[in-house]
Amino acid sequence: MTAKVIIFDFDGTLANTIDVIVDITNRLALEFGYKQTTQGELDKLKNLSSREIVKQSGISILKLPFLIKKVRAELNKEIKNIKPISEIKDVLYELSSRGHQLGIVTSNSKENIGEFLEKNEWQHLFDFVYSGTTLFGKSKIINNLIKQRKINREQIIYVGDETRDIEAARKSNVKAIAVTWGFNSAEVLAEQNPDFLVSQPQELLSAVMALHTTEEMINSYSLSNEVLLN
Repeated sequence: MTAKVIIFDFDGTLANTIDVIVDITNRLALEFGYKQTTQGELDKLKNLSSREIVKQSGISILKLPFLIKKVRAELNKEIKNIKPISEIKDVLYELSSRGHQLGIVTSNSKENIGEFLEKNEWQHLFDFVYSGTTLFGKSKIINNLIKQRKINREQIIYVGDETRDIEAARKSNVKAIAVTWGFNSAEVLAEQNPDFLVSQPQELLSAVMALHTTEEMINSYSLSNEVLLN
C-alpha cells in the first residue's frame, strides 16, 4: 500500500491546550470586545460549529487575525506546561513506523509548535509544520503545502477536533478524520460528515487503515475496468 500523508491539527488534537486557550481568550475579552466564557457556556459552545461560535461571541471578523496573533503570543508563555493528548504519542510512533508521513497544519504559531515538539522529543516524527493566522484559512494552507510538496490529494488524511477542520479538509478535497477528545462534541462533528469519527487515539490506526484499504480497492477496480475497456 502507498504510504499516507497524515496531517494533524495541533490544539485539542495533539496537545491539550483548550483550558489554557479559554483562560487566555477570557483575559483578552475586554480588549477585543467580546464576552468572557464561563464553564457552563463552554459546554454549550462545544455543540456549535466554529462559525456559529464566532458569530455568537460578537467579535468582529476584522479583529480575528489580531486576536489569534495575541493568543499565540500569550500561549507561548504557557507552552512549557502544555501536555500531549493522552496516548497520542504511541499512535504517532506507530503511524510513523508504518511509513506514513506526518505533518501539522495549525492556526497556532510555528514557534509554539517547535517548542512543544522539542520538549516532547517529537521533532523526528513530523516532516512539516504549516501555520496560518486565520481561523477559517486552513484549506488554503493545505492547498499550499500540496503545491509546494507536490503531494497527491488522494494520499492525504487530515485529522482535527473542530468543525472547521472537517470544513478545511472538504474544501481541499482530502479525507477527514474527526476526533472527539478536543473541543467540539461528537454530535456536532458527526453533523459535518467526516470520513471517520474516532473517540480514542488508538482508533486512528484502524481509521487510517480503513481509508487506506478503501482507496486501494477503488484504484484496483478502476485499473481493472481500464484494462477491460482497452
